[in-house]
Amino acid sequence: MIDVVHGKTMKDWIEAYPLIKPLVSGVPVTWFNPGIASASEALHDVPLAAAEVHDASARLARFAPFLAEAFPEVASTQGIIESDLVPVDGFMNRLCTLYGIDKTVSMHLKMDSHLPISGSVKARGGIYEVLHHAEYLASTHGMLADGDDYRLLLKPGIRKLFRQYRIVVGSTGNLGMSIGIAGARLGFDTTVHMSDDARQWKKDKLRAHGVNVVEHRGDYGEAVEQGRRQAQLDPACHFIDDENSTTLFLGYAVAGERLKRQLEQKGIQVDARHPLFVYLPCGVGGGPGGISFGLKLAFGDHVHCIFAEPTQSPCMLMGVYTGLHERIAVQDFGISNITAADGLAVGRPSGFVGRAMHRLIDGYYTVPDSELFVALYLMHETQGIQLEPSALAGAPGFSRVLHEREGYRERIGVDAQAWQQATHIVWATGGGMVPAEEYRNYLAIGRNALLRPL
Repeated sequence: MIDVVHGKTMKDWIEAYPLIKPLVSGVPVTWFNPGIASASEALHDVPLAAAEVHDASARLARFAPFLAEAFPEVASTQGIIESDLVPVDGFMNRLCTLYGIDKTVSMHLKMDSHLPISGSVKARGGIYEVLHHAEYLASTHGMLADGDDYRLLLKPGIRKLFRQYRIVVGSTGNLGMSIGIAGARLGFDTTVHMSDDARQWKKDKLRAHGVNVVEHRGDYGEAVEQGRRQAQLDPACHFIDDENSTTLFLGYAVAGERLKRQLEQKGIQVDARHPLFVYLPCGVGGGPGGISFGLKLAFGDHVHCIFAEPTQSPCMLMGVYTGLHERIAVQDFGISNITAADGLAVGRPSGFVGRAMHRLIDGYYTVPDSELFVALYLMHETQGIQLEPSALAGAPGFSRVLHEREGYRERIGVDAQAWQQATHIVWATGGGMVPAEEYRNYLAIGRNALLRPL
């Protein structure tokens, strides 16, 4: 065990923050934020407003004709990039057996794992920021005006303009996929700096789309830093910053109103007596943070957002719990940041998200890789849905809330009846494009892990 961290002994850290001990030991933990506040109060902490989310939604609508023509995957939806919300009763039943729970709850899967074009939740924010940048460049060069059909962006003259500009991002995989595919299709010279733990098939797919892939021996933080350095040396280069970009954040936030419409179409009520619990896998925090912002705008105090992280990469939990945010990393405490959930393998959280959302996120928990693989296997067996390990991080969330002993549900006004009337959403973040051989390996690991106690 490391003896001294940032000038304090480990004993001092544990005395001040008792959860540090199980976190360092890799023991799964759950922490319900005592600082949560009403949405009307806490939304003031976010330096963005509902009007900006509406603006992002309108921008996506303007781009819809372009997307429908540029990407056959969204032609049938008229250029709208959205995922299904599906009930997963069979999966829920198996989870209840696994966790020793008598009464089932109403569980749905939000299938951002199968979003078109890039097959992950990052299609929301990543593609949106590329489109935002393209609109800005085309408009400032007098090639796009209010009221124009955005299919103009496919014309050779505008593509020639975009070829003079570069887009750069650092990624563990999924964000790079969304930005790389969208950027290359528009004509940008696009580079993705990828960490060592990124899957090879993701690198291969990006290269097949004409994207420059730069591989780094280090983790996500190293990839981001190298991308940032490249952009700083080039005035024609736009760096997409997963840690601090408000544009990415707003692209994710559009999900709130869209989910509200989906629930209304299904006749699912959300109010004080029918609360909504949403469990979101968390890496650096931009994706789940933006989605949670949109959900709070859409549902106010009736939605409860809970972040899930691997036991070896609990960066957001540690940052918010200590109040130090991006000033500490899991590696500072000897935590490995090595996990099969590659999209969540982040050692240092987004300070922007941690500070902006610190009174809006109800809780955080960590989950070991073995539990992710078991959930992956059960999802396949019961629902026939293909996911990657990181996408299952939200699956244990309802059991963590049910078994909590800190009075959390009482504090938020959810009694036994409201709990039974609640809707639970597991936000699946990726996996729809995983190659068949790799997916078979995931299933084998999950099948074997199911034979051992969690």
